[in-house]
Amino acid sequence: MFSEIHMPKGFKCAGISAGIKASGIKDMAFIFSELPAAAAGVFTTNQVCAAPVKVCRAHLQHGVARAIVMNSGIANACTGSAGMVAATDMAAETAKVIGCEPQEIFVCSTGKIGPQLPLEKIIAGIGKLFDVALIENVQDTAEAMMTTDTRPKVAVEELHIEGKSVRIVGFAKGAGMIEPNMATMLSYITTDAAVEQHALQAALKRAVDSSFNRISIDGDQSTNDTVLALANGAAENRPLDESSHDWGVFFQALEKVCFELAMMIVHDGEGADKFVTVNVTGAASAEDAELAARAVANSMLNKTAWAGCYPDWGRIMDAIGYSKARVIEEQVDIFYDDTQAVAGGCLSGVAQEDLIKVVSQTDFAININLHIGDGEAVVYTCNCTEEYVRINF
Repeated sequence: MFSEIHMPKGFKCAGISAGIKASGIKDMAFIFSELPAAAAGVFTTNQVCAAPVKVCRAHLQHGVARAIVMNSGIANACTGSAGMVAATDMAAETAKVIGCEPQEIFVCSTGKIGPQLPLEKIIAGIGKLFDVALIENVQDTAEAMMTTDTRPKVAVEELHIEGKSVRIVGFAKGAGMIEPNMATMLSYITTDAAVEQHALQAALKRAVDSSFNRISIDGDQSTNDTVLALANGAAENRPLDESSHDWGVFFQALEKVCFELAMMIVHDGEGADKFVTVNVTGAASAEDAELAARAVANSMLNKTAWAGCYPDWGRIMDAIGYSKARVIEEQVDIFYDDTQAVAGGCLSGVAQEDLIKVVSQTDFAININLHIGDGEAVVYTCNCTEEYVRINF
């Protein structure tokens, strides 16, 4: 699927089986910059966070990165001091192999919470990853990141900065335990553009807020979510910041990569077979609009109704009512795509068959107008089927 994609200049990557999962399944990934790269990161806001998240936050203070190394299968979360030792050892061993400082290495883990990492297997895997890292190993790298994902996730953008060719390649994993801020998702964005570190951090945060922080699969926030961006300057443009002439071009490309990856995550939601966009307009504020949209998107009653092709608009009214957003019941309008179900807080008189036709689609929108102010927000989500339960036994 992604075998024809090459990494940006100066980057190599790899994905291997290190024996953490069942034999032969890829479970370690590696992204390496031949040049020191400006680094940016956004992490989970969960008070219970994994050891690798703590290590990444500390290393981000350095602002420079040479590599990301990650494992799937075990989250290294809720593992105490032994987990912190394992995460720091992953960074130290990778630094030794590359020949750089440990704080220039970012480490990530994803999988089951609680078990300790098999450090011997991981350390052996680090050496192997470095040996096989190439610019064209995008497919293997994306596959090695997966847990309950059914398919790898990669997005690419090509642009020109000061007439120089620039490439952005982004990876992501995630299918369950997805709810901002952010989710049990990992994403790595690489670019050969030269970008000032402070500007890259600000740009990544903005891009994450309009993409990964706009999705929800099951309303469960994770311990491990991490988005990292590395910009190594191999394109040899003058370092970009917010005042640069081409800043808008770069930011739009970064935002597009993040958004495409976020949509891939929702489309791959555990057991899901419907993609649902929840739009709220007319709220008292943007914050109120987001509260209402998230309440609808995260409601298991709504998700199961969508799974059964059952257009129960009453569940939507209920969700916005308990959302903490200001709601005047008699002013609420609700549409399924363009078909109005609710007018002024009551049934619009639409035929049930017309609403069933909309929710029987694999992709539709719930459009809610609160008619109070100018606030608006959007959240991208999915339905919840019996298969979700089976995956999470």
